Amino acid sequence: MNFLRFNTFIAQDVLIFFYYIFAILVPLFLWYLRPYILEKVSFFQAVDKGAISVYKDLDKEKKFLFLLFLFSLFFCMELCLRMVFEAMIGYFDMHNYLYEIATHLKGKSI
Repeated sequence: MNFLRFNTFIAQDVLIFFYYIFAILVPLFLWYLRPYILEKVSFFQAVDKGAISVYKDLDKEKKFLFLLFLFSLFFCMELCLRMVFEAMIGYFDMHNYLYEIATHLKGKSI
């Protein structure tokens, strides 16, 4: 019966595993599939043609600032992802502690 409990299926190790999948593998996978996405999605076709021509026309300082902006945006998204997973870990820890308290107090009168 312990196998069917809620805290058996979601553990910190599972959350950490999925965090690293989303933080490392998904950006690499998207970068690898970038040409396919730009070719097949019509929204990105229009944006990509405009973005490439705008990027090529910038001088070195503005290119550096543009790339710095993109990297900072990427790191902010990684930070948000990290905060979401930390909140889920905290939530599941709270669940475990409340479950332990409830089972410990079961049968005792307050």
